[in-house]
Amino acid sequence: MKVAVVGVSGAVGQEFLRVLQERQFPLDELVLFGSSRSAGKQYTFNGKNLTVKELMDNDDFKGIDIALTSAGGGTSKQFADTITRHGAIMIDNSSAFRMEPDVPLVVPEVNAGDLHHLPRNIVANPNCTTIQMVVCLKPIHDLSPIRRVHAATYQAASGAGAAAMAELEDQIRQIAAGEPVTVEKFQYQLALNLIPHVDVFTENGYTKEEMKMYNETRKIMHADVEVSSTCVRVPVLRNHSEAIWVETEDELDLATVRKALAEAPGVTVKDDPANLLYPMPLDSASEDDIFVGRLRKDLTHPNGITFWCVGDQIKKGAALNAVQIAEYMIQNNLV
Repeated sequence: MKVAVVGVSGAVGQEFLRVLQERQFPLDELVLFGSSRSAGKQYTFNGKNLTVKELMDNDDFKGIDIALTSAGGGTSKQFADTITRHGAIMIDNSSAFRMEPDVPLVVPEVNAGDLHHLPRNIVANPNCTTIQMVVCLKPIHDLSPIRRVHAATYQAASGAGAAAMAELEDQIRQIAAGEPVTVEKFQYQLALNLIPHVDVFTENGYTKEEMKMYNETRKIMHADVEVSSTCVRVPVLRNHSEAIWVETEDELDLATVRKALAEAPGVTVKDDPANLLYPMPLDSASEDDIFVGRLRKDLTHPNGITFWCVGDQIKKGAALNAVQIAEYMIQNNLV
């Protein structure tokens, strides 16, 4: 098994290396690719120093079985044919192919079966906020079809990349030192602030991030689920949080929902408000699962359930989900 990581110098690229090593992914050779700026850098994997190759339109992907890509949508579109022309499966973390009808959009806990048909040898990794939400929606949807979802997201700096995380750290230091605050990666100062603006605004008043949650959820779940969300950037370094309200076709008993979530793959229920036990970004970084708490009946609708969930945006929201796709494909002889 020969695997490539494309965009290895970025936050998700680095997480790919950690996750592959942590899960002892069954590979015989790992090849690293990056931009001309990253070419020549070295990274250690399983005790070996690997040198980054420049991503070019050539035959470098000949013999590669799986390519994990996280280099931005433009790069993914530009090099998709180069990566896949010799038979490699491209598992892409960008938004480039997510809504293409002939490219499956996959969260393994929800719709792994879609991986059995890959017309273009490309699999799309969903948006981080969508991944986190649908892992929790699936066990509820299996009890009774979900009609609509309202969500408010609290998204960490990690969602905007390594440079954005560094900017938040710099801002905190600058404020503590009484210095002017540097603002480059976000629309406004993020430290000691909230920014109700993730991605660009569209004509309907929603941002692209919010529309991703609407469109991607429906594609992944193969259901006409209506999703309305407000996405907010918060001064947290890593791990996204979401407050979610779900309306199902039938009224569900809370104990039944709790049991379904507790038994669902990829979910950990952490819910004991009497003892101040609920998920928070600070104590769930680098964890695989999505953590669920504050589970309760919605006061405004008999068929409503509401909960709070927290997940590592870089890990399950990006790198881990892609690696789990690759693992499923290997286990089911799809590669």
